[in-house]
Amino acid sequence: MKEIIRELGNLLVGEITAEAGTREFFSTDGSVFKVEPSLVIYPRNESDVVITVKYLRNKAENGEYLPITARGKGTDQGGGALGTGALMVFPAHMKRLIHIDKESVTVQPGMIYSHLEGILHSHGRFLPPYPASVDFATIGGAIANNSAGEKTVKYGSTRDYVGALRVVLSNGDVISTYRMSKRELEKKKMQDDFEGHIYRAVDQLIESNKALIHQAPPHVSKNSAGYDLWDVKRKNGSFDLSQLIVGSQGTLGVVTEATLLHEALNPQTTLLVGFFDSIEKATEAVERIMSLNPSALEVVDYHLLDFLRTHKPEQIEGLVPEQLPQIALLIEFDDQKARHQAKKARKVAKLFKKLAYDSRFATDPDEQDALWKIRRGAAAVIWMINGPKKALPIIEDGVVPLHKMPEFLESVYALFRKYKLDIAVWGHAGDANFHLQPFMDLSNMRDRGKVFDLMDDFYKLVIRMGGSTCGEHNDGRLRAPYLKKLYGADMYRIFEQVKQIFDPANILNPGVKIGVTQEDAAVHLRREYSMKHLHDFLPGVMRK
Repeated sequence: MKEIIRELGNLLVGEITAEAGTREFFSTDGSVFKVEPSLVIYPRNESDVVITVKYLRNKAENGEYLPITARGKGTDQGGGALGTGALMVFPAHMKRLIHIDKESVTVQPGMIYSHLEGILHSHGRFLPPYPASVDFATIGGAIANNSAGEKTVKYGSTRDYVGALRVVLSNGDVISTYRMSKRELEKKKMQDDFEGHIYRAVDQLIESNKALIHQAPPHVSKNSAGYDLWDVKRKNGSFDLSQLIVGSQGTLGVVTEATLLHEALNPQTTLLVGFFDSIEKATEAVERIMSLNPSALEVVDYHLLDFLRTHKPEQIEGLVPEQLPQIALLIEFDDQKARHQAKKARKVAKLFKKLAYDSRFATDPDEQDALWKIRRGAAAVIWMINGPKKALPIIEDGVVPLHKMPEFLESVYALFRKYKLDIAVWGHAGDANFHLQPFMDLSNMRDRGKVFDLMDDFYKLVIRMGGSTCGEHNDGRLRAPYLKKLYGADMYRIFEQVKQIFDPANILNPGVKIGVTQEDAAVHLRREYSMKHLHDFLPGVMRK
């Protein structure tokens, strides 16, 4: 390792270290896993990434295998930002805004999402698929996971806003991906380099398996499981490898620059909150509200509200009825014309009179901020509670067909009764995408024994109901073992071929997405859970 650090250190502009404290700090992310890297690199520019990939690819071909994992701030809840080899940490240096115009913005992958949103807001624009971790997550991480959030119900997920990417391939070559015409594709396929090979192989893979690929996706409104082959090649022959790179969690290439499309921002919104005494009534409301094209349609259940009232009552004081609802729905409209918002709000209010037993309405930003605490502050509260039991992100991203929401939630509650666990439930009602986090103590052997049994029961339930194992947080080490069950053996083999085409030496983030078993994941299960890794740990403040 000393030789690698010395040789690479002489080639790189950025910093490189194998110092024990640094490796320990980057051994965790937002998941329940711990994987310690062999060394940490802070690339200063694309050249540093290219040099690192070429150097370690050459080492691998000569029998010295050291894989590469790209990392942002580590908010990933599936373990996708962890690796045993060289960890490339982007927020230290590669976080610049490169270009902005009226339709798009180009940035480096280490830029914090909320920093970019602040810039866009000053221009009256925004990037809609921001995740709940917007204040910590990087743009590179959002692309890696195909992140989504409260606005996805109207605007779509990250992949819908990626215009172009610069990507370092597994041999160190740099390519630009974008939606190209059929004629451009044919030219690419004629190249005799690695890029040409990738275009030929991926195109052939898609053409040879058209029917299977077309039938593969679960019938849900959002899905980040596997590799997105269904929108690479369109009926008109256009082709975009960006669709494969987005959501691939750094297993196919390393993104060094992203051009993203943005939308007009309307800060004047209308917010309504409905409180329901049954899941069935809430589901009926959701199904009818969806036709009004809300910009957000969020859900919080009784268990989470009860938890907040017990542990931090000021969070929801005066915001929810004394009799806690089974389900609370938050509905937002952001139509550019105020009269359109008002018309839709009247329809929702009428619906609430029929189905909800109480409701709130707000157009004032301060009142809206207070009401949004019911949903947005929930995760922050449960993560910060003292004591050994923590809300663990192990079954927290299932998504099912909307009409199955009551059946799904009732089945989930039964599952938690079976394992005698407390639960917190919130998420995106419009997408039937739920974050379900059980309270468990990873230092307790009894709780540790339940983790993977609970996961098995949960993900089998999601798959049986025609859902997806991950709507927005991706596979990582956590959900990758369920990909074959979700898609079937034939589609899984196609995913394996995609990985082989892009990364034949398997140096890009192995142990994530493809070839992962539950036994692999179990080896890395933490003995405690915290979010301490969200603090900055950058060159110049590294421990000695």
